[in-house]
Amino acid sequence: MEKRLELVKFCHKVYEKGFVSATDGNLSLRLDSKRILITPSGKNKGEVKPEDLLTIDNYGRKLDGNGKVSTEAKIHLLAYNSRPEVNAVVHCHPVYATAFATAGIDLSEPVFPEVILSLGEIPLCKYGTPSTDELPASMKPYINYAWAFLLQNHGAVTLGVSIEDAYYKMEKLEHAAQTIFVAKILGGAHPLSRENVVKLLNIAEKTYGIKPKFKLNVSAVTNRNEKSITGASESGTYTEIIENRLKSRAGNPKVNPFDVKSRFTSNEQNQRNTINTEEINKIIKEFKF
Repeated sequence: MEKRLELVKFCHKVYEKGFVSATDGNLSLRLDSKRILITPSGKNKGEVKPEDLLTIDNYGRKLDGNGKVSTEAKIHLLAYNSRPEVNAVVHCHPVYATAFATAGIDLSEPVFPEVILSLGEIPLCKYGTPSTDELPASMKPYINYAWAFLLQNHGAVTLGVSIEDAYYKMEKLEHAAQTIFVAKILGGAHPLSRENVVKLLNIAEKTYGIKPKFKLNVSAVTNRNEKSITGASESGTYTEIIENRLKSRAGNPKVNPFDVKSRFTSNEQNQRNTINTEEINKIIKEFKF
């Protein structure tokens, strides 16, 4: 009964947090090596009771309970059958994380130290039709190391060593997605430098007792940060680069620098796809905020 009460507690929390609506989502925890406790299909998570929960085996066959096993139980089974350290799975549709997934934007850049440490790499899994094997198949390339997944045009999944751990990973994922979304409105989130990420990874186990499963994309992080530090040439159209630099300089989402377009003819914009730092700075000096 204790495990049932524990799972119900976090079902109510994901609903209260707005991570799911109506009858969306599903949560589960491992009872032992052969049994899994999981929420039934078609039940609002804010109304789930201990007696509503189902017990299934490692193949998804119902062992106990009166409800219907969710077709998305396949996601849970993939995690349990692939990772013995995983003891809980949370699948939700949190607004900001799902928005990134729907836009086809991953959250792989190293922005927040706590996300690197607790979630590691957050892959974007290509779209898979719900209730089919396509959905768990989209997670397979990352299932051996990831703790959080974005499901394209669908939602998010987090794994944990306990149901509490899996829930807090979902909460951390959504908070990070929301913060990055706001940062983009303000001009863009600046990732941590390669040096700072390496330093964090090096002290993670000694200081925090954590072995982050984060793959540092050295070239991507280095290139992006070198551009911001050295002022190297930037990519994009002539107008786009100026607009982005103006928005960043303003630091204010209400500033609208888009009248820059009127300064250039269409031919000039089409012919010039890059612009050097000297030219950018010369134009920016003309704008006052």
